[in-house]
Amino acid sequence: MLDAAAIAARLPWPALVEALAAMFREGCAAPLRHRHAVPQADGSEASLLLMPAWQAGRYTGVKIVHVAPANAARGLPAVHAAYLLSDGETGAPLALMDGGMLTDRRTAAASLLAARHLARPDSARLLLMGSGKVAHALAEAYRALMPITDIAIWSRRAESAAALARKLMEHGHPARAVARPDPGRADIIACASLATEALVKGAELSPGVHLDLVGAYRPTMREADATAIARATLVVDTRAGAFAEAGDIVQAIAEGAITEAHVAADLAELCRGAHPGRTRPDEITAFKSVGWAGEDLAAAILAHRGTQEQE
Repeated sequence: MLDAAAIAARLPWPALVEALAAMFREGCAAPLRHRHAVPQADGSEASLLLMPAWQAGRYTGVKIVHVAPANAARGLPAVHAAYLLSDGETGAPLALMDGGMLTDRRTAAASLLAARHLARPDSARLLLMGSGKVAHALAEAYRALMPITDIAIWSRRAESAAALARKLMEHGHPARAVARPDPGRADIIACASLATEALVKGAELSPGVHLDLVGAYRPTMREADATAIARATLVVDTRAGAFAEAGDIVQAIAEGAITEAHVAADLAELCRGAHPGRTRPDEITAFKSVGWAGEDLAAAILAHRGTQEQE
């Protein structure tokens, strides 16, 4: 049984990024997430999400996520998640893990993996749009692996941005809350929100910026407008997930700004060297993720191996 603290300790950023890179290179079986509606006693509707993945003869894993919006009135988190890692040969359970921390860290690590190929190596100014747990993880991850000297945090709720800035500063990160975002000054713009209208406009992007779009995981959500998507060299975590769920891309296609061919590569192609990533300092790049079950499996295997090393 691995709780959130144990997961964080066993998934240091450099090792986690390398574990994800290896998984994208090698591949695994990972169907699109299963989504089921679960009626509640009060008439509301919750969601049950299942994300399975496996490497034949090695490991199997499944993330189980419950999303219950009515929990806010109960004083409980809206999302609860757990990850079960099992032996791929026998099916014997190996570990049950906190799914929330696993998700936060693998999500940020996937962004870092993409940024390693797409962002300018000298990127120093990070604009973070969002103030939740994933935003916190993104700030820590970018600081761990890139020369970030300034983290500007914007949120629709100013108090949330200020709270995140304080937490990061307490751990030595150069963070500050801002009343208005300034995309034109950023080297990297990372969005981790629940926005349904674009936060980033293509007309505001400066040459050389890298756009990291994490939050819009449903077709009805978006964090960047069609112009931003069209201006960028666009990479996705997986094409299947992006075309099914990534609102930024689905809506840009529906509006006629791009076609599916505008996606230059997925993370597997970057990791295998099939696409060069950034080729010019002034190139605008973008990474759009919706989450891939293979990322969860890679993180869970790494966490489990860390447990074995401590035994």
